[in-house]
Amino acid sequence: MANQSITAPRGFQVAGLPCGIKRSGKPDLGVIFCATGARSAAVFTTNQVVSAAVEVCREHTRSARVYAVVANSGNANTCTGKQGFKDAVAMCRLTAQGLACEPHQVLLASTGIIGHPLPMPVITAGIAQAVTRLSDTARAGLDFAKAIMTTDTRPKQAVQRIKIAGKDVTLAGTVKGAGMIGPNMATTLCFMTTDMAISKSLLNRALSQAIGNSLNKLTVDGHQSTNDTAILLTSGLAGHPTVTRQDANFARFARALEALCDDLARQMALDAEGATRMFKVVVTGAATQTDAAIAARAVANYDLVKCAVNGGDPNWGRIICAVGSSRARVNPDKLTCKLDKLTVFRNGQPARFDVKQASRIVSQTEHTITVDLGVGKATDFCYGVDLSREYVTINADYHT
Repeated sequence: MANQSITAPRGFQVAGLPCGIKRSGKPDLGVIFCATGARSAAVFTTNQVVSAAVEVCREHTRSARVYAVVANSGNANTCTGKQGFKDAVAMCRLTAQGLACEPHQVLLASTGIIGHPLPMPVITAGIAQAVTRLSDTARAGLDFAKAIMTTDTRPKQAVQRIKIAGKDVTLAGTVKGAGMIGPNMATTLCFMTTDMAISKSLLNRALSQAIGNSLNKLTVDGHQSTNDTAILLTSGLAGHPTVTRQDANFARFARALEALCDDLARQMALDAEGATRMFKVVVTGAATQTDAAIAARAVANYDLVKCAVNGGDPNWGRIICAVGSSRARVNPDKLTCKLDKLTVFRNGQPARFDVKQASRIVSQTEHTITVDLGVGKATDFCYGVDLSREYVTINADYHT
């Protein structure tokens, strides 16, 4: 079977292992290494309160070349004051020492419990061990994917393969995130690698577009983390001329990157805390794309809609209520709603439909809710998940 991990593109080695941050003994530290140096792009949470890891990583992504990423789970290193910042810097320094590069050439990400100092003795030992275990195998990639998990029930990996100027180009990614996910960097932690030869500015543009049309369209509970980070590294080793303008090759890469991110977003949705189903809300007929996005997010975030999906209940009234409560402009006389292709509400009035068929649609692992606002021609979408008893249980018990 082809390698489906972040080691699939040329030039990357990774490691993942348990170092003792988590009391469970599960994997909690990972390192990505590109021996030739990589161009990087990154996007971060827009939360006003951020992890020290985010602060440090924002600065280091400005480097022309990045050689490594160090990531930990089990501790967010957030709200930890000056010591937290010093510890974040130390993680980069320790990784750089082990890989013979400069600290500013190391990127960083953390996730886990907020307000606890990092256990630096075990992290120091873990980094030293990780740099000796680096490998380009699929198993190593899986180890890294497991090392970034928190309440996730399974690792999430994806790969896209394309051709650029006759050369094979690979894009790969892994993501963690099961709760505390809301649009505007709904990733928690996401790491992507590619061997595409592309300028740093275009890499940033492609990442921003891809995140905006995939991971930023997912909401589990409407709340973004203090640590959300998405990092894209390219080794540039595919063997084609470097792409430096927005031509057909850039467009092909951008589409593949968006498909990769969409795959990861769907995997996150189906592994969301307590989730049993996911749904896509498509809003059409909006006055502006902003209105479409607002309305779609309102439906995806509405607890009563989420509960109805959990129960397989085709309660279109909750959908209409969510849209009407949003700030989006709506024409009540033209408002229409479909569950997949089944119209349940048309031009402001209930439609005649088979309730059992509608229930079967909502009871699927995935279905699409389409709402036409009856105002204009703009459209947008958002992914949502159901709300179950298990979500409450997980978040009532979660502390470590």
